[in-house]
Amino acid sequence: MILLLALVAGLLVGLEWARWHRRPYQIPELRYLWLVFAAFLPQLIIIYLPLVRVCTPDWLAAASLLASQVLLLGFAFLNRRLPGMSILLLGSLLNLVVIAANGGFMPISPQTAGRLVPKELLLDISTGARFGTKDILLHPQETRLEWLADRFLPPAWFPYQVAFSLGDVFLAIGVFWLLAFQKAPKPYTNAKPYSYKGTVS
Repeated sequence: MILLLALVAGLLVGLEWARWHRRPYQIPELRYLWLVFAAFLPQLIIIYLPLVRVCTPDWLAAASLLASQVLLLGFAFLNRRLPGMSILLLGSLLNLVVIAANGGFMPISPQTAGRLVPKELLLDISTGARFGTKDILLHPQETRLEWLADRFLPPAWFPYQVAFSLGDVFLAIGVFWLLAFQKAPKPYTNAKPYSYKGTVS
C-alpha cells in the first residue's frame, strides 16, 4: 500500500512539475524492466494465489521471496543513475537483508500483528509460523535485525491498515522521487558550428 501511494503521489507531482516547467511529462527510461516482472511472477504464483499457496511448502515460498528481492535489487542497481533510484536500491537491500536473516520471510511482532487482525485470531498462530502472505510471526527478542522488520503502521484513522518496514519507506521515497522529479532536458546541440570560408583580401 505504501508503494502504491508513493507511485500515485509521484505521478501527480511529476505531472504538475512538468506543467509548471511547460514541458511534457516524460516517463523514466527504465532499463531491464523485465526484471520487475520476473521478480513479481513467483510471488504472484506461489504466495498470492490461494490454491497454490496452501500446497506450497514454506521453504519454497521463502526461496521465491528471496529470489524476488534479489531480482528487484539487481533492477535497482542497473538503473542506479536515475533520480531516486539509489534510495530505492537502499530500500531493496534492507528488505533483502532482514528477510534473509529470518529464514526467507519478513518478521512481524505479535504486538504489530495485533493491530491488523483480531486478537482471538492471533491466538491460533504460533510464534515462528507464517502470518499473512510474506511475514513470519516472531517476538522482537527472537528477531534478527528487528529494526528492519515490519514494525510500522499507518495512523489508526487510516482506512487500510498494513505493516511496513524501514526498507519499504526507502522504497516508497525512491519511487516517489523517480516519478516526481525529472532531469531537465538537455539543450539541443546537434547544430554544426558555423565556419567562415570566405577569402581575405
